[in-house]
Amino acid sequence: MTVRRLISDELGEYPMSHEPVTVIGLGPMGRAMAGALLRGGHPVTVWNRTPGRADALVEAGAIRAATPAEAVTASPLTVLSLTDYAAMYQILGEDPDFLTGRDLVNLSSDTPDASREAATWAADHRARFVTGGVMVPPPAVGGPGAYVYYSGPGEVFAAHEPALRLIGDPRYLGADPGLAQLFYQAHLNVFLTALSALLQSAAMVTAAGIPAADFLPDAMGTLTDIPAMIGSGTELAAELSAGKHPGDLSTVLMMGATAEHILRTSEKAGVDRALPAAVKSQYDRAIAAGHGADGWTALYEVLKA
Repeated sequence: MTVRRLISDELGEYPMSHEPVTVIGLGPMGRAMAGALLRGGHPVTVWNRTPGRADALVEAGAIRAATPAEAVTASPLTVLSLTDYAAMYQILGEDPDFLTGRDLVNLSSDTPDASREAATWAADHRARFVTGGVMVPPPAVGGPGAYVYYSGPGEVFAAHEPALRLIGDPRYLGADPGLAQLFYQAHLNVFLTALSALLQSAAMVTAAGIPAADFLPDAMGTLTDIPAMIGSGTELAAELSAGKHPGDLSTVLMMGATAEHILRTSEKAGVDRALPAAVKSQYDRAIAAGHGADGWTALYEVLKA
């Protein structure tokens, strides 16, 4: 289904009765957010370096701005969906006086420090700045289960929460502009590492001449079964906070031996060894620190700052 069809089919007959919102950056995520805002009844102005990406949104009711300045001044709230924060500076310019009195919500990916620096930059240009991280892929934006982390001035977040809620359930973390990106990057670390592990494992199996289709369905089950195997996040957090790592079911020594076997199997198969070597090194360091008889969560003691 095309973006145009998706937006047009879902818009319905919502009245344009809410605050105007500008969206800058119309990759898949930006288009999804602009579509969600349109469906929610907001007048939406859009801008993208490749103007054609706005075509379907314009047909659905959005206004295409000719310049970033025109886009920002069209609305009290501007949502940015870009590759990184450097793109924001490139697009808005070195001395954007048109930011005065505007609120920016940057939902691009970058580091916590980049978010803090951007908040200072925005304040220097008499704008207010909130940072955020969207925790679902574009097709899920605005749907059940979608959620977004935000941090920055509480009054700015509260002023625009009704509009932001259309993107996903808003989870406000506090005034520090870096917190949303910290949570976002921490979540993505879990996600990206799991994806790499999945492909590493598939490479181990296919190196033996076995089709990936014979392996991956059960491997996907392993991913979804992890919460049942390790307990809830609340339980895990309690262990980490208490510094207690019971080894009654499995120990660092046992898990470390498995990590070594995975590394040796990868090496024998001739596939990339970087990921299993990194995992094994964590178990080696935990054992060297005296955690061999503890549970696997003792790795936290050698990983934390």
